[in-house]
Amino acid sequence: MKFSIVITTYNRLNLLQRAIDSALNQTMQCEVVVVDDCSSDNTQTYLKSLGNSVVYHRHEFNQGHAAAVNAGVAKASGDWIKFLDDDDYLAPNCLQEMAKAIALCPDAVICSCVAAQVDCNEVEISRTPQLGSGLAFYIPQADIHYGMLLELLPFGTPVQVACRRDAFLETGGWDSTLDANCDDIDSWIRIVQFGHAIFLNQCLAYRTIWPGAYNQKFSLTQRLATNILMKEKIYALVDEQYRSQVPLLQDIKNYLKLHWILVALKQRNIKSFLLMIDQSVFSPIAWRFLLTAFLSRRFPERNSHIRKFVLIDS
Repeated sequence: MKFSIVITTYNRLNLLQRAIDSALNQTMQCEVVVVDDCSSDNTQTYLKSLGNSVVYHRHEFNQGHAAAVNAGVAKASGDWIKFLDDDDYLAPNCLQEMAKAIALCPDAVICSCVAAQVDCNEVEISRTPQLGSGLAFYIPQADIHYGMLLELLPFGTPVQVACRRDAFLETGGWDSTLDANCDDIDSWIRIVQFGHAIFLNQCLAYRTIWPGAYNQKFSLTQRLATNILMKEKIYALVDEQYRSQVPLLQDIKNYLKLHWILVALKQRNIKSFLLMIDQSVFSPIAWRFLLTAFLSRRFPERNSHIRKFVLIDS
């Protein structure tokens, strides 16, 4: 099993150096591919100074985040792709722990882990949700979209995720029309049609929360609209065995609206709040979904659905 870490970057040299260091310092050998989306700072000079320690590809003009990811995967030679944005970084044993779990589930096509969310000084703010209380879980392919629909499977952002390269290519890669607004989630939705999933309850990745993050350029209403689009895609792919158990799509949309309305209130973003507020705030089902999601994240060991997934010894 060979891993390729694909790092995409654009005018973030100070952060990129940290990301590359975390890739080169992995405890198992891997390939490091860096795609420079036509940076105008000293990124090119720095990357050329690294010589053969990285596979370097530079776009002749800026093409966006999704196109950079696709270019990186095309240049990679690994069986598995580990995604990494330039403002994030990995624990030294990230690939080693993922490889151990994947070896026990050879039909898996995607592997994710817990991530710490850190500020610009690398001080931990929070952690993404665990999946139950075990060390690692194998999720059969037939269960994945159902779990994603109900937010029981927190695959998360690129820093958390690795996927099999052949499955990625089979899907056609990331969608540039979504560029940095759920282009990653859209990819996971399609990749998991080709095999099983693994989730590691180990913190192996670090995501920086800062104003320069790609998703900060989108308004809350845009993020809500894309979240709804993702749920519609997932809903259409839920396995037949779960069809009688899934909520109405409108109830799921009401939950998402309620979530982003509350985000707008928390951020004191009155403009977005007024644009989004509607009858969803009066939906008891939406409030129940919101409470369930909160409790699931706060107390992962209480998640009764975990019994459906298979604990693996990684």
